[in-house]
Amino acid sequence: MSRIQDCFKKLHAQKQKALVAFITAGDPDLDSTRRVFSVMEKNGADIIELGVPFSDPLADGPVIQAASQRALKNGTNLKKIIHLVGEIRKTSQLPIVLMTSYNPVFVYGQDRFVDDALKAGVDGVIIPDLPPEEAGEFSVYANQKGLDNIFLLAPTSTEQRVRMVAGQSRGFIYYVSLTGTTGVQSKVSENLQSKVQSISSVADLPVLVGFGISGPEQAREAARVSDGVIVGSAIVKLIEENADAGKQDIAIGDFVSRVKQAISSAG
Repeated sequence: MSRIQDCFKKLHAQKQKALVAFITAGDPDLDSTRRVFSVMEKNGADIIELGVPFSDPLADGPVIQAASQRALKNGTNLKKIIHLVGEIRKTSQLPIVLMTSYNPVFVYGQDRFVDDALKAGVDGVIIPDLPPEEAGEFSVYANQKGLDNIFLLAPTSTEQRVRMVAGQSRGFIYYVSLTGTTGVQSKVSENLQSKVQSISSVADLPVLVGFGISGPEQAREAARVSDGVIVGSAIVKLIEENADAGKQDIAIGDFVSRVKQAISSAG
């Protein structure tokens, strides 16, 4: 059983929902990423998603785009991030997912990326611009080796596409709660419950809601109708707003803790 599967099994047994916390790796540097990872783990994150910075991302909003630029400016790349995961694995067994554009994976080499990522301790990967229709070769190798390839669904996804993603995803399904790019939104979509239910009816995987979850109340609303939430831009913004490491740790720790408490009460 993979770390991701084990995580959801334990959460289900405890009747709890998952909190996936996203940060951009290397923002502002990799040492900071390792420190923030530890802060989020200690304050209730169940899975941590590390964003791989790229100069021309598909789905990132302005907050995460700015974080990627800061990370790239400091020389962060996919090889260094995989090495960082290996260092984190010396002290943590929390599931780790990489979210990346396909270009860095292609340049790295698909098979080499899967092998090196697994060796370092990566559990899953999300590649928004490598949809299931085009991911055949990569998915086959990743599945053979045991790297969960996680696909996204959106409010506009057809029933046919929902079934395709349900059949090809591993680990969990990432439901994008709004059309467009990542970012902080004022409220969750009104049809969230019906959309998640329609996915869950054909998918034998947890369905997590991401994009636009800005705080505890939104997280609670989303968790009521799903298996958990993914929070990114709100955390990345705290990193940008708090340059001092001590203040940054306090702000992120408090935020993650409050979100975890909120979804724990979602039932």
